[in-house]
Amino acid sequence: MKISVGVLFGGRSVENEISVVTAIQVIESLDKEKYDVVPIYIAKSGKWYSSPALLDLSRYRDMASLLKSCREVYFKSIYGDHNLYCDSLFGKAKSLVHLDCILPTLHGTNCEDGTLQGVLEVIGIPYVGCNTFASANGMDKIAMKQILRDSGISVVDFCWFTDKEWDESHKAVIEKVEKQLSYPLIVKPANSGSSVGISPAHNSQELEDAIDNAAQFTTRIIVERMLSKLKEVNCSVMGDYYDCEPSVCEVPLRSGEILSYSDKYQSGGSKAGKLGAKASAGAKGAAGSKGMSSLKRELPAKISEDTASLVKDYALRTFRTLACEGLARVDLMIDEEDGRVYVNEINTIPGSLSSYLWDYTGIPFPEVLDRLIARAFDRSREESFKVTDFGGNIFANNR
Repeated sequence: MKISVGVLFGGRSVENEISVVTAIQVIESLDKEKYDVVPIYIAKSGKWYSSPALLDLSRYRDMASLLKSCREVYFKSIYGDHNLYCDSLFGKAKSLVHLDCILPTLHGTNCEDGTLQGVLEVIGIPYVGCNTFASANGMDKIAMKQILRDSGISVVDFCWFTDKEWDESHKAVIEKVEKQLSYPLIVKPANSGSSVGISPAHNSQELEDAIDNAAQFTTRIIVERMLSKLKEVNCSVMGDYYDCEPSVCEVPLRSGEILSYSDKYQSGGSKAGKLGAKASAGAKGAAGSKGMSSLKRELPAKISEDTASLVKDYALRTFRTLACEGLARVDLMIDEEDGRVYVNEINTIPGSLSSYLWDYTGIPFPEVLDRLIARAFDRSREESFKVTDFGGNIFANNR
């Protein structure tokens, strides 16, 4: 029998459109002889939809029309119930399809940060990728860097603060940052991806503008020392916290000081690193995009064997330290002045699922997806052996 796989994408995130592109790439690559694929789209409103119409990327130009042609669907919050439901004409829950596994292809806040993974764990359905704990720590740049630093993995110097601290006193925050770090700096929302809300700063005024920009997207902001002679390098990792392997390394090519949203997804490039809320809205740009596959890159990375070995080692250690599963992409930085390597961040659901890296490594994307789905079932089975009930009732023994 075929395995019924629900590919979950979209989400209440500024990366909604990029998730759509990743999902289409995944669905096209899944072996239809092995899998019955069910597309499940989470709209920006938070409502869930399913329909074959979701497979036509051009339909996303008119979201109202697309969603009108879809059924609104949902899971019940009952452990062991793996049915996807829709409402009947009489308003009663009707089982639409039974799903064996979920393959999330969502990016960003409310999607990649453990929120969705927690929902799937409540239901008890096998799913691909990192669990709630790893997803949350991987998404939050502050928690991630603190964990990695304490584990002996190199990260650049940083400091952080909340949006409320910023609102209360711009001057105090600027003084705090300038006391701990020296320019140039880079300012980021703590929990967003795809270069959304990220800006460089070379002086106090630029720092203030960059923080204002980042604060649109998050409650916590991180400021890092920016390497003047920076070479960015990425490496994907596949497996689990016990047994995992690295892909070939790549160098993403940027058009400005930092790798921007346009560099990644619009095959263009922007002179500034800033991205306001409007820049990520609308599927028009995404409809012609190949996601992260469209990024200009140096593949394989033109770095020495020793540096490539260190990059892969850091990528593997990051994956294991954060207890990751499935597939992730670790983004690192090389300081070309002294050759030091730093971990920048981990993407627990990377754009295009890093398919281009694994293709070049020698593992075709359909095989990657087979491995990820198999691992989802293995983890579900392994977790079923763990004790969740002592078998007693403390209330019955305390009369």
